[in-house]
Amino acid sequence: MRKSNRRQFITETGKVAVMGGLGTITNTMGENPLKKKFIHHVFFWLKNPNSEADKQKLIEGLQTLTKIKGIRAFQIGVPANTNREVIERSYAVSELFVFDNPEDQAAYQNDPIHLKFVENCSALWEKVTVFDTVEV
Repeated sequence: MRKSNRRQFITETGKVAVMGGLGTITNTMGENPLKKKFIHHVFFWLKNPNSEADKQKLIEGLQTLTKIKGIRAFQIGVPANTNREVIERSYAVSELFVFDNPEDQAAYQNDPIHLKFVENCSALWEKVTVFDTVEV
């Protein structure tokens, strides 16, 4: 077993957390686990931004989406406590889903679980911004 210091441990566990369990992370990372994947990143602004109950209900709703077939990896998160001029922190909650291809993401949009989520939670948000990306 390899011996590591505190800084190495924090660095390595941070990498794993960031990648959301997409694979074993090493210092060199090897092959990119997101290679040729379809990334669907959604940001939500609440109608009642100071309501912890609304935020929790949205998070719980988003967690139901993770059961949808075709999602390869996901993260449901809130703004990190970072403060630089270029960082957008005005949103309340985000979801990041990784799909193998655009077709799986399109199927997700029409999945009954997703449609139920929109029905149950759309009254909570004031604004939604979606960033869909594919590898160049």
